[in-house]
Amino acid sequence: MEWRGKRTSRNIEDRRRSGGAHGGLPGIRIGGGRGGRPLGILGTVVVLLIGAYFGVDLSGLTGSSGSFNAPTQQTTQTGPNTIDDDEEAFVATILGETEQVWTQIFAASGQRYTPTTLVLYRGGTGSACGMAQAAMGPFYCPGDRRVYLDTDFFRVMEQQLNAGGDFANAYVIAHEVAHHVQNLTGTLGEVNAQRARVSERESNALSVRIELQADCYAGVWAHAASRELALTDADIREALNTAARIGDDALQRSAGGRVVPDSFTHGTSEQRQEWFFRGYRAGDPAQCDTFAARSL
Repeated sequence: MEWRGKRTSRNIEDRRRSGGAHGGLPGIRIGGGRGGRPLGILGTVVVLLIGAYFGVDLSGLTGSSGSFNAPTQQTTQTGPNTIDDDEEAFVATILGETEQVWTQIFAASGQRYTPTTLVLYRGGTGSACGMAQAAMGPFYCPGDRRVYLDTDFFRVMEQQLNAGGDFANAYVIAHEVAHHVQNLTGTLGEVNAQRARVSERESNALSVRIELQADCYAGVWAHAASRELALTDADIREALNTAARIGDDALQRSAGGRVVPDSFTHGTSEQRQEWFFRGYRAGDPAQCDTFAARSL
């Protein structure tokens, strides 16, 4: 892919110099109630895998109850069009491409797309969904409509998950932006309301459909951005490889445990590949209705 020299987004908040720490803050829990859970490209099991890489005690980060009390945030924000380094340039470029594509898609149906803000941080930072930590991986917080990303995660993908490359990283960003699209369209609110009324197993199944739709939307974005970014078959294979590496079944096997389908929250490797490629092939968000599919 060719990403240099493209339009960059202004919607980057750079907190990497604000002194974030790996540890959590008193009274902050990751997970929260079903209505406020951060939405990331990875499931709980990978939090434990990546935690070993960062040397973080993650024993308190995998709960599924409690409420969020976001800490006071001390931030350093990069000014408009101020790009400090190559990593920020890459993220700002991909975010800018998502803004262009989703603005056009929303406009085609008579709607206005409101971009998300992407927060770059190092180690840890506050969010409306509690304490963001590097070991969580990238995630979208519906409470403040922001994407949170510690770019060290890209190195973890390459070194620990064997899923590296520029377009693999772009797919991760596009997936998180897709959750923002779901929030704007009301899908997240509707599904969270359903999840509050059903069993844990049924709630997990709804989560899988949310995540697979985000994968499909990421594919729709890739279809629309393919010419601007000069995407090749090798780039798409990078994304598909990443989708395979972060399927719930693959992550559970990597963790040394047995595969438990009822615990899946993001979908199998095959499902994640299938829905990303469906979006890429069709280029149409209407083909991403995972909730209408009888079986995934």
